[in-house]
Amino acid sequence: MSGGKMLRQIQFWILAALATVLLSGCGSEYLVLNPKGPVAETQYNLIIISTILCAVIIIPVLALTAFIVYRYRDTPGNKAPYKPEWAHNTALEVIWWGIPVVIIAILGYFTVRDVYVLKESPNKEVAPMTIQVTALDWKWMFTYPDQNIATVNYLEIPAGVPIHFQVSAEAPMNSFWVPELGGQIYAMAGMATELYLQADKPGEFQGFSSNFSGKDFAHMQFKVVAKPQDEFNKWVDEVKGTTPAMSKEDYNELKKPGLTEKKLYSAFPEGLFEEILARYSHGHDMHHVMQKQPAEADDKSTETSSETHQMSDMSSMPGMDHSGMKH
Repeated sequence: MSGGKMLRQIQFWILAALATVLLSGCGSEYLVLNPKGPVAETQYNLIIISTILCAVIIIPVLALTAFIVYRYRDTPGNKAPYKPEWAHNTALEVIWWGIPVVIIAILGYFTVRDVYVLKESPNKEVAPMTIQVTALDWKWMFTYPDQNIATVNYLEIPAGVPIHFQVSAEAPMNSFWVPELGGQIYAMAGMATELYLQADKPGEFQGFSSNFSGKDFAHMQFKVVAKPQDEFNKWVDEVKGTTPAMSKEDYNELKKPGLTEKKLYSAFPEGLFEEILARYSHGHDMHHVMQKQPAEADDKSTETSSETHQMSDMSSMPGMDHSGMKH
C-alpha cells in the first residue's frame, strides 16, 4: 500500500470518529448530556472534566501512532533513522508515566469531591421531599409518604425542590434512572438505597430501568413531570379527590409479573414501603436510609410532628421498637 493511500485512510477514520462523537450530542434526545437539575449538572461537569483529561492522553497517542506509522513505513527510499539498539530514555519515561499519574490524581480529586457533594441535598435552603420507589416486575411504584398518595409508572414532583428518593425492590435487582436529572441508583430487595434529584424548572422527563431484570425490563419506563409547587399541590388534591385508594389486594396484583399502564391512588396501606423492605432485609438495619430529612420550618411543632410520624413509621417495621432501634 502506498504512503499516500495509507495517509488518506488514516484521515478518513479520524474524521469518522470525530463525526460520530460530535454529531451524537446534537439533539436534546441525548439525555445524559442534557442536564436539567443541579445533580445532573454536577455529573455532567464531571463527564466533561473526565473527557478532557482522557483526551490529554488519547489525542497525542493517536497522533503519534499516525505519525509513526507514516514516518517509519516500510517503503523504498524512506530516510527515517533505524536504531535497533535504542532501549531507554529517562525524559520519555518521565513523560509517559508522569502525565498519566498526574491526570489520575486530578480525576480522583474531582470524583471524590463530587461523590460527597451528591450524597447531600443539592439545595440546603429548601426542605427535601421524600418519595419511596419500589421496582416491581415490570413496573415502578412510587409512594409519597408525606402526601399519602401512590402512583405507578408516573412521577410528579415540584420544580426547584430537592427530592429524596428511597429506592428498593420486590423483584429482581433493578436500576432507577432519570438521565436528565441525575445518575442511576440500584433497586435491590431487602435494601434501601437513596438518591437526591432536583428539576430546576417545570418540564417533562423520561425515566428508565437501566438494569436487565427479565423479558419486559425494556418497557419499565415512566414519565416524570415537574411543576411549580402550587400546581403540584393542586395535583395532589386532585389525586386524593378523584382516584381510589390502594388496598393490599391491589398491591398484590401490581407485584405480579407483567406490564401495566399509569395508575394513581389516593392512598396506600400505611407502612407499605417499610413492610416490603423488612420482608427481605433479613434483619439488616436500614434506619440510616429510612430516616426522613428534617423539614426546615420556623414552627418547631411542625418538626416535632414530622419526627413523631417518622418514628411511628419505623416502629411499624418488624424488629423495631418505638425508639426506631432494632430489638
